[in-house]
Amino acid sequence: MGVEREIINQRILEVEAKKYLKNIFETAEFSNVKIEKLPIGTRITVYVGRKARGIAKLRKHEEEIMKTLIEKYKLENPTIVIEEVSNPYLDARIVAYRIKRAIERGINYKKAALYYLEQIIASGAVGAEIRISGKLLGKERSASHKFRKGYILHTGHYKEELMDVAQQQAFTKVGVIGIEVKILLKAPEELLIEKWQ
Repeated sequence: MGVEREIINQRILEVEAKKYLKNIFETAEFSNVKIEKLPIGTRITVYVGRKARGIAKLRKHEEEIMKTLIEKYKLENPTIVIEEVSNPYLDARIVAYRIKRAIERGINYKKAALYYLEQIIASGAVGAEIRISGKLLGKERSASHKFRKGYILHTGHYKEELMDVAQQQAFTKVGVIGIEVKILLKAPEELLIEKWQ
């Protein structure tokens, strides 16, 4: 039982370490982080939308980050590598973050959602859906708007396998606005068979 508990605790620390790195690299358009145990230490690959900004963040806080990863999250000899996402418009986390920043800067939510919807489809996605909820017009009542293009899955195995989903919160003067982005990266095989029969 002791070994099992140790493995569970190690996984919990890794999840917490990922959350910590997400907060550090959020302004570099954080996408994901991969932690690999190697014989010589731990390789941490941070995927971001803006590599230059990610490297700048790492240089500025490197000593503090390394100390936290070793002492708090028990990662042995960590090495951080910053990688840029090849197509940020096919990454739901990056798109959600960009919409959040646009809304916080005062850009109309409809304009932002429609622009990113077009970019997602132009980048090769099968379908996309952007949902924005909150006090969108500065009124007392909250509203929810959905923007969709292409084919989207809502349930089932393929949703888990093929859909990239992310949420963000934009903080504005009138309140918090929730943003959800869903991107279907490729069509299910059954859909392709039906299409060509």
